[in-house]
Amino acid sequence: MRPHLCIVIPVLDEARTLARRLNTLEPFRRRGARVVVVDGGSADDTFAIARQHADLALAAPRGRASQMNAGAAACPADVLLFLHADTALPADADHAIDTALSTGRRWGRFDVHIDSSRSMLRVVATAMNLRSRWSGIATGDQALFVQQELFWRVGGYPELPLMEDIAICRLLKRQGHPACLRERVTTSARRWERHGVWRTIFLMWRLRAAYFLGVDPRRLAVQYGYRPR
Repeated sequence: MRPHLCIVIPVLDEARTLARRLNTLEPFRRRGARVVVVDGGSADDTFAIARQHADLALAAPRGRASQMNAGAAACPADVLLFLHADTALPADADHAIDTALSTGRRWGRFDVHIDSSRSMLRVVATAMNLRSRWSGIATGDQALFVQQELFWRVGGYPELPLMEDIAICRLLKRQGHPACLRERVTTSARRWERHGVWRTIFLMWRLRAAYFLGVDPRRLAVQYGYRPR
C-alpha cells in the first residue's frame, strides 16, 4: 500500500543516538508514515540499528543530497519529509503538513528550536526562522517537506556536497511559495557546542555568502568539516 507520508533520514555514524531518535517516530508510523534511513557509509553500527528501527534501511554514496534522493526514490509516497538524524519532529508534524498542503501549498518547512539553554542559541533559532520566512529558503534543520511529484519535477536535491538545502529551495520557489509552519522541530546543539556558538555563526555566514558568490560547494564542504566523496 502506498504510504501518504515518507520520512527520509540521511545518516552517517549516528549509532550512539539513532535508535532513540527513530523510536520517537513510532507514532507517525502507527498513523501510516514510512521511515526510510539512508546510510552514507558509516563506520559504526548505524546501518544495523537502522534496519531494526526503520521500515527500510539502504546505503547510498555519502552526501546528504545523494542519500536523500536515494531515500525518496525508494519510497513512493504522496509527501516526502526530509529529516536530519539529530532533529526531532513535533508530535503533530504529519497533521500540520497535511493542513498546510490542503491550503494549496506544495512544499514547506517547520520553524526550528535549537536544543540548548543558551540564550544566544535561542536568538540564532529566531533569526533562522525569520530569515527563512522572509526569503523562502529553508535549512535542512527545518525538516523540508514536499509533494513527491513536485520533488521529482524539479529534479530532486542537486548533487552538491553542501548547500543542497538552499539549492533545492531555489528550485521549489519557482513552483510556488513555501508553507512556513510555526510548529517547531527541535535540532541538536552539538555542532554549536563543539565548535563554539560565535565561531559557528560566523562560519555559516561566510559559507553562505561564498556560495551565493559562486564558490565551489566542494571547497565549502571541506571548510564546514565534511569529507566530500
